[in-house]
Amino acid sequence: MEEFRRTEILIGKENMDILSNAHVLVVGVGGVGGYVVEMLARSGVGELTIVDFDRVATSNINRQIIALSSTVGMPKVEVMKKRILEINPSCKVNSIFEKFTSQNANKILDGKIDFVIDAIDNLENKVLLVKESKLRNLNIISAMGAGNRVGVPKFEICDVFKTYNDGLARKFRKMLKDNNISNLTVAFSSEIALKTSENVVGSTSYGPAMCGATISGYVINCLINV
Repeated sequence: MEEFRRTEILIGKENMDILSNAHVLVVGVGGVGGYVVEMLARSGVGELTIVDFDRVATSNINRQIIALSSTVGMPKVEVMKKRILEINPSCKVNSIFEKFTSQNANKILDGKIDFVIDAIDNLENKVLLVKESKLRNLNIISAMGAGNRVGVPKFEICDVFKTYNDGLARKFRKMLKDNNISNLTVAFSSEIALKTSENVVGSTSYGPAMCGATISGYVINCLINV
């Protein structure tokens, strides 16, 4: 396909075929997850399942690729699905406008899934997704904190138990341990998060995007065994 020709130049037709036959599940399509989905779609991944229970809000505009004045109030998965199909009309997109829970885990994780991407904000649901994915021997990577940082972001891929300077990862590690999970691949930044006077997490436009790019690159390279 001409739209993926520049990628094919680098990875070859055989690997493009692998991507076109791959199915990736992304849970959470906000700041980080939205950019992950964007890059997977632009890389020619043939099937994407996207899960999110939220709607686009005005406060998302500074950092979420699907957030525009024209999309405020719309379900994030529906905006994302439309965007994916405009990038690659051949992509099979399964959009699930729900929160990931123990009640719908079987439905969401059913069938052939080549990779699971956890871009959930809520720690309890993150742990649930990891636990359910590992029970099914699914490949999974989780996004750690991308907010309250203003420097040039540098995200790394490592095991969650080797992370540092990340408050979310610290809490996450304990919860994983409590659930007898001893390893998990994550994307994290070692940059020390800023303390603010606000009760909400601050964010730049580029922080979540850089985290999403790191995760996308990792997953794509895993899929094609580079």
